[in-house]
Amino acid sequence: MHVLFVHQNFPAQFGHVAAYLVRDQGFRCTFVSERPPGKQDGIERIQYKIAGGATAKNHFCSRTFENAIWHTQAVFDALKARPDVQPDLIVGHSGFGSTLFLRELYGDCPIINYFEYFYRPTDSDMDFRPEFSTGENVRLRSRARNAMLLLDLENCDRGYSPTAWQRSRLPRLFHEKVAAIFDGIDTDVWKRHGNVPQVLGGKTIPDDMKLVTYVARGFESMRGFDIFMKIAKRLCDERRDVLFVVIGEDRVCYGGDDQFTGGKSFKEWVLSRDNYDLDRILFPGRLPPVQLARLLSVSDLHIYLTVPFVLSWSLMNSLACGAPVLASNTAPVQEMIQHEQNGLLADFYDVDKFVQSAKRLLDSPSEARRLGEAGSQMIDRQYSLKACLPQMLELYQGLASSGRS
Repeated sequence: MHVLFVHQNFPAQFGHVAAYLVRDQGFRCTFVSERPPGKQDGIERIQYKIAGGATAKNHFCSRTFENAIWHTQAVFDALKARPDVQPDLIVGHSGFGSTLFLRELYGDCPIINYFEYFYRPTDSDMDFRPEFSTGENVRLRSRARNAMLLLDLENCDRGYSPTAWQRSRLPRLFHEKVAAIFDGIDTDVWKRHGNVPQVLGGKTIPDDMKLVTYVARGFESMRGFDIFMKIAKRLCDERRDVLFVVIGEDRVCYGGDDQFTGGKSFKEWVLSRDNYDLDRILFPGRLPPVQLARLLSVSDLHIYLTVPFVLSWSLMNSLACGAPVLASNTAPVQEMIQHEQNGLLADFYDVDKFVQSAKRLLDSPSEARRLGEAGSQMIDRQYSLKACLPQMLELYQGLASSGRS
């Protein structure tokens, strides 16, 4: 069986499943992306190159679709030049390299699309934080941004979303067509590492210091970086036994924070608005996965915040490593964290509650360990690669064997 994966990046969400299909199932897997051509883990990479894109002359609300069309055409052209690639199944990320035009190349070859997020102007990331509202044009654009997803929803034979909440954001008309299957956490990496010395940047962390972690790809309002810093400041001011390690980069991945910061990065803007003890709130940058897993393994408390948006892998990785998690009581998180069972929840803006709950866990290592172990067990049972990859295999094989629906 030959599976063709389509994504702007490699390996992205499909790396683990493609490697699994080649290694354990004997499949042939081909991956088309913007990355250079080559072969890795038995997966051939085909590169596509876009020839254009949206400009300032395009309507603001149609630029996302214009860019998507250029990617879609480039995918088609790259594969048309490879007549030896004749897949039995196509799997593509809708939003990062559409499979739409591949019907014209491969006829009735079944198509599965991965649907990560459907934009909505209300009850969503768009309006959750009104203090960072980016204006009417952005709200209007949110409806038009779904154009390619809607075409893919109609065109594909089946689809899947990583969580039930993300699936629920799609139009009800398509719910039966789309399953909820998580990408899978590699618990060979993301697990509790025993006998890990508390060392950071070559310096040993004293045994009597409590270690609190926060992880985000970028420091931004969508992931509540400003709220986290308020929590960290309060805890620093009230006790001397807490050290914060903030993992990530000084950039904004989502949203329009730069419109509110007067030319500063969002991190710089947040830090300029109060006095923070940067001797105890450390910013070591990004860490390699194994190093980050070791850090999370010795974390006394992990804090995670998000608006209603795509769930971060960092939350799942933290749970897998057994870190006691205190998170925002928002819809994507509620699917993973059951309050008092495998973590604690607090309302996104309730700094007092976050501080109170943080002190409770920092002062009760046995309760923190109970919650951390429950989170780790949940990941292993429901969201690990060993739990998720068979679900994907069943979806892939079931559609490939039955043909187009």
